[in-house]
Amino acid sequence: MPLSQEARSLAARCEPRVNELARRMARESFEELPGYAQLPDDVKDLEIAATARHGVRLFLKRVNEQDLDEPGRSARSAGHRVFRERAAQRAEEGMPLHLLLGTHTLGVYALWQALRDVARPGEEAALVELVDVLLQSHTGVVGAVAETYLDERSALEAEQRAQRRSLVRGLLDGMVPSGHVLLDQLRLEGPALVLALGVDAPPVEGPVAVRRRLRRVQTVLDQAFGVDVLALLDGDGGRVIVPGGGAPPEDLPRRLGSASGLLIRVAAVRAEGPEQITGAARTATEILRITRVCGLPPGLHRLDDVLLEFHLSRPDESSPRIAALLDPVAERPELLETLRTHLAHRQDRRATADALGLHPNTVDNRLAKIAEQTGIDLASPRGTALVIAALLLRDTER
Repeated sequence: MPLSQEARSLAARCEPRVNELARRMARESFEELPGYAQLPDDVKDLEIAATARHGVRLFLKRVNEQDLDEPGRSARSAGHRVFRERAAQRAEEGMPLHLLLGTHTLGVYALWQALRDVARPGEEAALVELVDVLLQSHTGVVGAVAETYLDERSALEAEQRAQRRSLVRGLLDGMVPSGHVLLDQLRLEGPALVLALGVDAPPVEGPVAVRRRLRRVQTVLDQAFGVDVLALLDGDGGRVIVPGGGAPPEDLPRRLGSASGLLIRVAAVRAEGPEQITGAARTATEILRITRVCGLPPGLHRLDDVLLEFHLSRPDESSPRIAALLDPVAERPELLETLRTHLAHRQDRRATADALGLHPNTVDNRLAKIAEQTGIDLASPRGTALVIAALLLRDTER
C-alpha cells in the first residue's frame, strides 16, 4: 500500500539532514555500544558513517516508491549490497557480530528520532506510517548483514584451520624446520607432548557422524590439558601436539572413549623442544603399532611399557630370517590371533581362552600347532622373544 502524501512530505524534510545524521550516528549514537569507542577514527568517520548514510538514503528512497508491499528483488539486492560488503569487511577485521548488529539497530533508532524531531503537530499518523516502513526494512537489512558476516567468518575460520592443520602436519612430518617463524603461531617455543591416537575397529560412518565424533575428541583433549591442543584427527585416530609438554592423565583413553563411543589407545612421547617433535611423533606412532601387534588392550602407552618390543622391532640384517620364522603359519590367521592374544595376556591360557571365547584346551592345541609348525619353543624366554620380534617385523614389512 503506497504511503500517504503527508508521510512522504515528512520524510522529505529529513533529506537535507542526511549527512549530519550519518555523522551523528557514527560519532555519538554508536558510542554507547561496548567496544565501539576502541575502533579507529577512520573506520568510524569513513566506512561506518558512509554505511549509515547509505541506510538513511535507502530508507528515503523506499518511502518514495509507489508500491511498498513488494519491492522488486533486484532493488532489494542492490540496496543490501553495500551492507553486505561492509559486513564482510567487519567480519574480516574481527568486529564482533553483536557490535555490528548494534550499529544497525541504533541507526534505526536514530533515524526514528530524526523523523520525530521534524514531525509537526497533526502528523502523528504520517509518523506511524514511516515507522512501519522503517521497521519492515530493518528486518531485511539485519538478515542480510548477519548472513554475510557469518558466511565470511565461517570461510575465514575454515581457512585458518586449514593453514594451522597444514603447519601442524608439516611439523609432525619434519617439513617445518626448527626456528621457523610460523612456530610462534602454534606456541611451540618449549617442550611439547606428542600423542598418537588409534581407534580399534572404527565403525563405518558417514562424514557428518565422523566429524561429530572428532569434535568431541578435540573437546576432551583441550579440557584434559587445559590448552588448545594441536590435533590432526580422522576416523582411525590421529596425532596430537600438546604445547607445554604436560603429563597425560592416566584416564585419558577412557575419557576419549566415553566421549566418542570408541575404543581408543593412546601413545605418549615427550619432546623437549620443537626440533624433537618429528622424532617424537614417529616414536609415538611406532609404540601404537607395537601395542596393536602384540595384542595389548587399548589404554595409555609409553615407550617404557613396550621397551623390549620396541627394540626387537628395529630392522637389521637378521630381520628377514626372524620374520620368516612364522611363515609356516602365515596362512592360519586364527593361529596368529591366538599367539598375539596369548602374549598380550602374559601367556595365561585361561585369560587367553576367555578373551577369544574358546575353551582352554583349544588354546593349548593352537599353541602346540604353532610350536610344531615353526619349531619355536613358546614356553622358553628365548622362544617368547623370537615370536614377539617375528610378529613385529612381519607387521613392519606390510
